[in-house]
Order: sequence, then structure tokens, then C-alpha cells
Amino acid sequence: MTVDADGLYRFTVSSVVPAPPARVWERITTMEGINAELMPIARMTHPRGLTQLPFPVPIGERLFRSWILLFGVLPIDYDDVTLLRLTPGVGFAESSPMLTQRRWDHERTLEDANGACRVTDRIAFAPRLALLGPVYRAIFRQVFLHRHRRLRRAFAHSIP
Repeated sequence: MTVDADGLYRFTVSSVVPAPPARVWERITTMEGINAELMPIARMTHPRGLTQLPFPVPIGERLFRSWILLFGVLPIDYDDVTLLRLTPGVGFAESSPMLTQRRWDHERTLEDANGACRVTDRIAFAPRLALLGPVYRAIFRQVFLHRHRRLRRAFAHSIP
């Protein structure tokens, strides 16, 4: 994990999920799948009726505002979900304004790993209050480690 001269924190979390990339993609592009990764720590709201990312996705435009709810109930932040790149079955790059972060970049890639799927999340963020950078760094890293554990567990019996 590094911090750039301009206060941008970066880290990467990568793991192998025991399912083919196509199955993993189906899950990670649904709000149910996203929230299954986050819970019980947090939940992201979404517009009623939006269960999966709309295709084609408007690139560079806010899709919707998602409130981030601690333990699924307490609003602690929002994310103006904005995708910069979306390659079905391969990954996405998001750069979304947030209440607590002046910059939030999330890139997720999927790669075949001998029939399984390597999921890699690259995060870069700059807190609005620089003093909180180390605190956010610790929290966000733990949240992404949790997300990867939950994703691996969801497919634990997918590959014989």
C-alpha cells in the first residue's frame, strides 16, 4: 500500500475464486452480488428495479447515487457510481465522487486461472480530510479483504 505525493492512497487485493470468470462476472454485476460481498459490514443502496448494471452503461456519467449503509442500516457515505470503463466478462474501472473521498477509483479485473477466476481489485483514494487517510486505508483494505473472502465462499463448491 502506497501514498502518492498528492495524498492518493493505493492498494491491491487479489484472490482466486473457484468458479469460471463468466459465472463470477454474472454475480459481481448485480446489486445482490455486490451487497453479498459487503454484508454484514455494509450495504449499498440502488434505484428500485435496478438489479444489474444496465448495458450499455453510460461511460463517464453518474449512473446513480448509492448510499453506503454501515451494517446495512446507518448511512455513513455516498458513492455517485460512475464507470469509466466496462468490458463484460473482463472488468470495470470506476471513478466515483464520494462524500468522504475527494477521489475514489476502483478497478476490478477478472482473469482465467485454470478454470477458476483471479479477481483483482485496485483501489486509489484521496480523503477529503487528509488526516484520516491512514484510518481509511486500514478500513478500506479490511473491507476488500472481506469482500474477497465472501466472494470465494459464495463459489466454494463451484469447481469439483
